[in-house]
Amino acid sequence: MGTTLGERVRSLVAFDALVLSALLWFLAKFLRYAFPPLFPTFASEFGVSNALLGTAFTVMMTVYAAMQFPSGALADRLGAVTVVVAGACVAATGALALVVPVPFAALVGAMVLVGLGTGAHKTVAVRLLSRTYPARTGRALGVLDTFGAFGGVAAPAAVVAVTARAEWHTLFLAAGLAGLALAAAFRLRAPRRVPEPPAATDDGVDPRAYLALFRDARFATFVGVTLAFSFAYNGAVAFLPLYLAERGGLDAATASLLYSGLFVVSLVQLVTGDLSDRVGRLPVIGATLGLAATGLVTLVVLGSAGLLPLGAAVVALGLGSHGFRPVRGAYLSAVIPESVAGGGLGVVRTLLMGAGAVAPAIVGVVSDRRGFGAAFLLLAVSMTLAAVLTGVVALLDTE
Repeated sequence: MGTTLGERVRSLVAFDALVLSALLWFLAKFLRYAFPPLFPTFASEFGVSNALLGTAFTVMMTVYAAMQFPSGALADRLGAVTVVVAGACVAATGALALVVPVPFAALVGAMVLVGLGTGAHKTVAVRLLSRTYPARTGRALGVLDTFGAFGGVAAPAAVVAVTARAEWHTLFLAAGLAGLALAAAFRLRAPRRVPEPPAATDDGVDPRAYLALFRDARFATFVGVTLAFSFAYNGAVAFLPLYLAERGGLDAATASLLYSGLFVVSLVQLVTGDLSDRVGRLPVIGATLGLAATGLVTLVVLGSAGLLPLGAAVVALGLGSHGFRPVRGAYLSAVIPESVAGGGLGVVRTLLMGAGAVAPAIVGVVSDRRGFGAAFLLLAVSMTLAAVLTGVVALLDTE
């Protein structure tokens, strides 16, 4: 007999925690990346320099990065749902603080709240979804990452659409109200999908338990995979348009078009996440990192070979890099013990974000001294190292 309408509805309702987590992650990315398109407006309205605006954005992103471990550790102690809801409320408060005209100092304070609140989501959501959908973890994280990627894409378009018809404050009013509504829905629905783990003792988790994870050679090697990938990817993302223009010989418009293609292919996350549930995580990780490494190596080898070869290399880099992300989260969720899952993921995300943060500076220095060819060769070596280390992890897994 066919599936009844009621059964189909119940099947869809079972994914409410995933949908709400993904929408919250979309909103988190949307809020953070709504600020840069408004910098010209802010410079005119507040009379501040680009350097000061850039510093404010750096402060927000630094607070976001610094929240990875604390949010995970708090989730181990207080529960994932509590931390996700609190983070969403803090971010929404930051957005709602901008619904009326404010001085520049208040704008920076609101940006800090956005960084603080959004920083509490990803690390905790990864573990929550892996517990909620253990048989479909890869697929769930693929959906989460894809929604987040399109949050960054939607923000500039929304800024243009809103500011063409109203003041920029309206954008943050809508985002803040949406954040509070999603937080309330998540608080109501998520606990029905996944029971919170037993509360930790009043003393919490011993910090040494997180450091002890690195005694496991398999875990430590996979952290090396994530650091090498993060360094290579973030370095490439920061300078790819300039690389394509200066070394690839493309005009600025064409280079920007190829650069956008790097993000358009992020839909591959849905495929690789689902595939990892079917064939295993390490084979998909090895394949995606191998593809990303091939893309970077090809960019270095081709130089100024023309639009189509360079475009194919950029697509390979994008497919491999985006395809790796959800499977990385699924693998870490599987190997980190439940008792320190939140903090353990937080430690790894803090490290990989640190590696990604220093990459643009290093690439900039190398390109100034040795040229872009040498700089991107360094990135290609780092991505290749990530792929090779995946093979080491597979050997350790077998043992």
